[in-house]
Amino acid sequence: MQAIYLNKATQLAKDIIKKVVKSGDVVVDATIGNGNDTVFLCNLVGDSGKVYGFDIQKKAVMTTIKKLEMENVIDRAVIIEDGHENIDKYVKEEVSAIMFNLGYLPKADHNITTKYNTTIEAIKKGIKVLKLNGVMTIVVYPGHKEGFEEKIKLLEFLEKIDQKYINVLKLEFINQINNPPFVLALEKKSKDVVF
Repeated sequence: MQAIYLNKATQLAKDIIKKVVKSGDVVVDATIGNGNDTVFLCNLVGDSGKVYGFDIQKKAVMTTIKKLEMENVIDRAVIIEDGHENIDKYVKEEVSAIMFNLGYLPKADHNITTKYNTTIEAIKKGIKVLKLNGVMTIVVYPGHKEGFEEKIKLLEFLEKIDQKYINVLKLEFINQINNPPFVLALEKKSKDVVF
């Protein structure tokens, strides 16, 4: 029997995204980090699709570009060295999916981490560019101080969104130690979302 990766929040997020994204779609990687999700999305959208990728760190941008070149999918990506809260400055078309992988860049400065205020701003702006029935996944890492605060603020915000506009699902491990990562999945149900 093949494992279904119930121990990895990032894989659960990818499994959700795979159900929605098809060849030719436009999507967003809101936190490119080391480029793994960006490559994943580039492979899903195919030659006729487009992936917008955001990160504030030059190291993340350079690592991702290199990975995209190695995988021969760089022509499908638009990599932007800017915060995800500025998505509206760059993404002008509707998108099928948006992926967030919060926290800090692995093997880099752990003091540079996503912050709840800019993440919530990015989520609001991201929902506006999502197509009807489009999906957003957010992998949250509450195992460090800033991540724990981000978790609290994100849940407070998302719990208040009326279900007639957005379905919000939380997938979490209930028997793992040290505040394990979890997945938030949002599905847009209405063009007229009110926050």
